[in-house]
Amino acid sequence: MAFSLGGLFKGIKFGGSGESSILGIDIGSSSAKVVQLRASKGAAILETYGEIALGPYGNQSIGKVVKLSPEKIAEAIKDVMREANVTARVGGLSIPFSSSLVTVVDLPNVNQEQLKRMIPIEARKYIPLPINEVTLDWFQIPREEGQQSAFDRVNKETTLQAKGQEVLLVAIHNVILRTYQTISAALGLTIQFYEIEIFGAVRSSVGHGIAPVVVVDIGAATSKVYVVERGIIRYSHLVSIGGQHMTETLARSMGWEFDKAERIKREHGLLASNAYSPDENDRIKTALLSTLSRVFSEVNRVLLSYGQRYNKNVSRVVLTGGGASLPGLAEAAAQSLSAEVEVARPFAHTQAPAFLENVLREIGPGFSVALGVALRKLKNG
Repeated sequence: MAFSLGGLFKGIKFGGSGESSILGIDIGSSSAKVVQLRASKGAAILETYGEIALGPYGNQSIGKVVKLSPEKIAEAIKDVMREANVTARVGGLSIPFSSSLVTVVDLPNVNQEQLKRMIPIEARKYIPLPINEVTLDWFQIPREEGQQSAFDRVNKETTLQAKGQEVLLVAIHNVILRTYQTISAALGLTIQFYEIEIFGAVRSSVGHGIAPVVVVDIGAATSKVYVVERGIIRYSHLVSIGGQHMTETLARSMGWEFDKAERIKREHGLLASNAYSPDENDRIKTALLSTLSRVFSEVNRVLLSYGQRYNKNVSRVVLTGGGASLPGLAEAAAQSLSAEVEVARPFAHTQAPAFLENVLREIGPGFSVALGVALRKLKNG
């Protein structure tokens, strides 16, 4: 049950003829998702998947953000595993980005032993807790070849010492890890690793090109904005707005109960419905966009600041998370963001029956983390 960054930044590549199934589990703020994969002849076979709302387990509506005990969470996951006919007993489990720290730090260019000693000291600058209360991991970000001039290559040792190196620093509070270990034990599964949701989402949603990409993960409680370059997360930002805020605003605007607003949001989103008058359709769209515009504003700020800091143009935005399945979202985002927009298709990494293609495309963004977790284990063996 290790928390490790090892192998996170490599391309997805399956090999061998192992037939064992792997389970990826994503516990969100309003729902839990599971994905079961199997490697066969170099491909990732989708065996089953499932999602269950957590609200009812806390006497709340579907779509509501809810805080449950580890035992209640385990109960919900057992239920969805049973409904989805999950047979895998081994896998990985994601940890919310909001319960962690992910940041890039600049350090002197020193050897591995010196770096191991420096990381805990440097981490104290970013973590408002005693260092023995968190689990730390880190990854050295490779230098770009284009950064080295001919002079750099001739005087490699001297210039590297002067320029230093970038390190991706990750920390998780030990209390959070223990909570997830309690859930794992209650499930009776062999959870071989835990990883922050950001890595699973990126693994399943973004290709491994060179150009920087912004990933916008719209969850129920929060939205997360990541800049990914050369397969490495260079920047991360948490926005305290999500799908529940959209539903609440819609409910207030239309005088509806939360349950009805959630259903209409999921079924029609930003698209006009024949069930409502033109005026009502406009009010629904305006209510949803009032929340989304705040997310879009944060994304544009990230696009601008990252471009200015690194002198690079970020030209593509990938939408993922459960909120990315909102009908009409891609078109609205394209009008509001200073970049090309696409909705993630995580299940494209898998082989599945053809009749599921449309369903998997529609629900795929919400399963990006669970699928990414399973892909990590399937890839690494």
